Amino acid sequence: MSESVKRAFEGVKLFPFWLDNPRAPAVERELIGPTSADLVVVGGGFTGLWAAIQAKEADPSLDVVLVDAGKVAYGASGRPGGIISTSVMHGLPNATRVFPQDLDVLEKLGQENLDGFKESLTRYGIEADVEWNGEMTVAVDPGHLDHLKGDYELHVAHGHDVVLLDSKGAREQLDSPLFAGAMWSRNRSGTIHPAKLAWGLKAAALKLGVRLHEHSPITRLEDLGATMIVHTQAGRIETRRVLLGTGTADVGVTDIKRRVMQVRDHIVATAPLSDEQMARIGWNNRQGIYDTRTQLNYFRLTKDNRIIFGGRVSYHFGGDPNPAADRDESTYYKLAEAFYRTFPQLDDVRFTHAWGGPIDYCSRGAVFARRYHGGKSVFVAGYTGFGVAGSRFGAKMGLDMLWNRETLITSLDISRKGPSYIPPEPLRWIAAKITFNAFDGADDRGGWRRLWINSIKALGFPM
Repeated sequence: MSESVKRAFEGVKLFPFWLDNPRAPAVERELIGPTSADLVVVGGGFTGLWAAIQAKEADPSLDVVLVDAGKVAYGASGRPGGIISTSVMHGLPNATRVFPQDLDVLEKLGQENLDGFKESLTRYGIEADVEWNGEMTVAVDPGHLDHLKGDYELHVAHGHDVVLLDSKGAREQLDSPLFAGAMWSRNRSGTIHPAKLAWGLKAAALKLGVRLHEHSPITRLEDLGATMIVHTQAGRIETRRVLLGTGTADVGVTDIKRRVMQVRDHIVATAPLSDEQMARIGWNNRQGIYDTRTQLNYFRLTKDNRIIFGGRVSYHFGGDPNPAADRDESTYYKLAEAFYRTFPQLDDVRFTHAWGGPIDYCSRGAVFARRYHGGKSVFVAGYTGFGVAGSRFGAKMGLDMLWNRETLITSLDISRKGPSYIPPEPLRWIAAKITFNAFDGADDRGGWRRLWINSIKALGFPM
């Protein structure tokens, strides 16, 4: 590891940039004692907040209680890159892989979801530094161009406003010597400050009359037949309906553990770039960007021109929600090296924040919802990194299923079918370790690494 990379981390905070904000809202009081509600939402991330809001919008008389184990946005929802995508299926290629028969209607639902997302920001006055500048996929190897062209043709066929760029065109958008070409989807996507979004949704939920309790982790779910009791460390809520928006957290349902696993994503944030530094890279259209590496990187700008640069997924035995590696500066050195390879002209830029965050991975590579406790509870998760806007759709799907509504969403296989099981420990850990090691050399060295990744894909797991 070069000394220059280590110096770039001097004074770094191993804490999410998004949450390092003195204007974070006050914490709502813990739930203490018994109560009852028409609907209990467990989880104060995007899924839970959207579920509480949409439930109250549909029926203002509904008594809704939301409980969170810690503070709103301090789980996965306060830690992502904050790139907003239209797709509710982790992109068109993944939708084609999983639900080809429903591709057109899923695209339509994704567009309607994003329209509703935008409308909600306006309705509730949520200021979250949103920029609707599109998203761009960049090929970092000439060998990736054929695949990129195929994605472009798929997007054109489904009505997206996309342009295919050669190396020169890609570098005119953002100057990196690695870029061999790009696909720029110019509308209906962008970037957002995820913590500000979550805090804005929290304020909206409270305004609508949702009873919200933080620092109220659930200890168990008790099924009484006609009703359920949600037990927390200091209280209990009796209800007929529970929506579980808990991501990869353990809620005591074995089937959930079999279908979703927590992988860790890692992100670094630079200090704000000066005008001169911005001019070196020419990122004038400020798109959210994904590259085509097997060990994918993504990057975007913040309002004050920091670069958020993420990638390098990992897995810890048992899905450890607070691994020591996240608190070790050296965990982020390889990510920093990837940053400097992408932007060698920014070798004078240092990092102010570095952090890890959970991704709720499933074999579908996109959101799913499943009924438990005789239909009195519904669990929603599995976004696999695409939950910033997709969580609004996931919440709606969960509510439709919880109320047994016959809707377009519940008529589709996305609601009717769940993702396949993921092997248990220790096979899960072994397979994850081999896979993520294969990611590092798959593009450059191929060999067994590419064979292994292709085998995992053939088993139905998205890579």
